[in-house]
Amino acid sequence: MKTRNHKQPKVNVVTLGCSKNLVDSEVMMHQLKASEFDVEHESSGNADIIIVNTCGFIENAKQESIETILNFAQAKSAGQIEKLYVTGCLSHRYKDELEEGIPEVDAWFGTLELPNLLKTVGADYKHELLGERLQTTPKHYAYVKISEGCNRPCSFCAIPLMRGNHVSKPIELIEKEIKNLVATGTKEVMLIAQDSTYYGLDLYGERKLADLMKRVSDIDGLEWIRLHYAYPSQFPMDVLKVMAERENICKYLDIPVQHISDSMLKIMRRGITQRRTLELLHDIREQVPGIALRTTLLVGHPGETEEDVDHLVDAINEIKFERLGVFTYSHEENTHAHTLEDSLSQEEKQARADRVMEAQMSISETFNQSLVGTTQKVLFDRLEGDEFVGRTQYDSPEVDNEVRVAANADNYVRMGDFANVNITSASTYDLFGDIQK
Repeated sequence: MKTRNHKQPKVNVVTLGCSKNLVDSEVMMHQLKASEFDVEHESSGNADIIIVNTCGFIENAKQESIETILNFAQAKSAGQIEKLYVTGCLSHRYKDELEEGIPEVDAWFGTLELPNLLKTVGADYKHELLGERLQTTPKHYAYVKISEGCNRPCSFCAIPLMRGNHVSKPIELIEKEIKNLVATGTKEVMLIAQDSTYYGLDLYGERKLADLMKRVSDIDGLEWIRLHYAYPSQFPMDVLKVMAERENICKYLDIPVQHISDSMLKIMRRGITQRRTLELLHDIREQVPGIALRTTLLVGHPGETEEDVDHLVDAINEIKFERLGVFTYSHEENTHAHTLEDSLSQEEKQARADRVMEAQMSISETFNQSLVGTTQKVLFDRLEGDEFVGRTQYDSPEVDNEVRVAANADNYVRMGDFANVNITSASTYDLFGDIQK
């Protein structure tokens, strides 16, 4: 059995899933640190306590979460760790079944049970921290959650089951959180939510996303602001004027359309039509010249036909999303779509996803080639081998394209700094260039 040689147990927090989960882990870690725990994120070293923050969104994510828990359960049985706790979406959704199947876990917690988790671990929940967190990302960028939960009735989505209804965070608290981040070196924030389009309706009686972005844009020292997860139905058009006018708001919008044919949008309960979706996307391009659009698509949903996929590919070629990701449908319990027959094989779903990505690849490469010969402002994230790796305003961390610059005496840059880069060549997903002298 391991012995401790420090006053408080050493805690290792392991985060699975999306950036919203990462923010939750960062808040939890700061709370633990405030109670004088030795806390690390995804450390490979020894720890007394493991806290796994799980994802339960789709089948692949659930399996990854379960496998991670089982690995730590085995480590606990071998005496390598003392306590194992599980929180997050999977734990919230399947607590009863998991509790019975994995008895090595000391306690299970839902998505809104941080105070109970901390109390069980032996820490105090400190209300005065007001969302302060221990950053796990590089100091120069951070994710900022502007709301929790979702009120949308999408047929395929289990998020409302795990996160509850939409609850907006007050503008003043978001502003204070970002000011604290900027004071410690953050230059870029990603505004995230389950549905950022809905922001403010519950709290102020009207959509306040544009007002929030103005307030955030006014923060001294914040150089890039990036908006994620904007639901297309009832999109607040006043946001576009703010994006077009403010230099520190990236010409970038993450707007997951999921599908395009009227039949699929109706089955998916998206609250929008093909015509309105296309009109909205064209309006965005017209009102924010030079904007890069990122979207997420879902194929293989019950009721989808080959003709629906044809419509989707046609729309991709029309809109020419600069950034695009595609998922295959996962048959999730207690969702509306679970009442429908999931008749397509995983192989057929994947074939449809591959067809979508094949159409996207040429669009991505064409866009990247259009940047060759231009000078782009780049924020550098890391040194990888013999290359400095950064991003333009058109790219969010982890999910989008990157800019690569040879690391040598002529191309020196510090991580977390901006530099102007002359783009000399491009591939489907990367740009290459030299630091402008």
